[in-house]
Amino acid sequence: MGAYLLKRLVSNVLLVAIAASMAYFLAATSLNPRAKYEGRQPPVAEAVIDSTLDDYNLNDKKPVFERYVTWVSGVVTGDLGKTWQGKSVNDEMGRRIGVSLRLLLIGTVLGSGIGVAVGAFAAIRQYRVSDRVIGVAAFVIMAVPVFVMAKMLTIGAVGMNELLGTKLEYTGEYTPGLSGWDQTLSRLNHLILPTISLCLGQIAFYSRIQRNMMLDVLGQDFVRTARAKGLSRKAALLKHALRTALVPAATYFAFTFGTLLTGAIFTEKIFGWNGMGAWLVDSIQQNDTNAVAAVNLFAAVCVLFAGLLSDFIVAALDPRVRVS
Repeated sequence: MGAYLLKRLVSNVLLVAIAASMAYFLAATSLNPRAKYEGRQPPVAEAVIDSTLDDYNLNDKKPVFERYVTWVSGVVTGDLGKTWQGKSVNDEMGRRIGVSLRLLLIGTVLGSGIGVAVGAFAAIRQYRVSDRVIGVAAFVIMAVPVFVMAKMLTIGAVGMNELLGTKLEYTGEYTPGLSGWDQTLSRLNHLILPTISLCLGQIAFYSRIQRNMMLDVLGQDFVRTARAKGLSRKAALLKHALRTALVPAATYFAFTFGTLLTGAIFTEKIFGWNGMGAWLVDSIQQNDTNAVAAVNLFAAVCVLFAGLLSDFIVAALDPRVRVS
């Protein structure tokens, strides 16, 4: 299994390098940091603008490949460059990365875990009322865009607070001025709606995948053999059927994580979280090439780790992978 995971690590690292490079070239050729300095009153001399942009590696008068080499040299040493304002990209990312990871990790664990459980339950109760209700709910949720779902949750929270007297928070990461246990509770309260917004799509997707995979294995010979050897239905389903059915779902993990990253962009903006997704939107609006490249590098690394985790789960579930 170690050799298999090592091969996957090498290939995934190459893919991250390619993805990050393409993102940099796209940002460097489509964004215009010079526009942030032109048109000011009093006017700024062009030589001063060129010198400033040179210091930040943002000067569009330099060949894009030369700027790319400078950027890569910094990335290799851990320096992601400077924003158009001259601030450190590393410092800004350090403030924001924890915010996004909090949402992504919780959303991934809850979304995939609950989705797999719901899908397996629906398969066991095929064609019953519960199966049909889960199926309809999943298709409805998948048909609703993430930003629409987030706005619906916000409106619902406002209505609940007014009608039922609840205190669901729907904007920001926490309530300022609190400390200790009160601040911890405040952060958890602010985390509820963004987490639900990200989780619902994951639950719907995984429930459909897991239901189909589970149905494929329920009638297989190895499940009937396990029952014939004396295992209870529950033990046969959990130990044999579910484990086999989890393999395809695990392979989808890395791909759905990319979708979760996209959803996090809308979620952070709508709920007022200052994470990597909100920073990406702000950086594009500000023509901040290095910041956009840094966010895309972060996204690529996250997908890399999701892919490695997916490979590890598959290797743990499927003995054939361990000997390949």
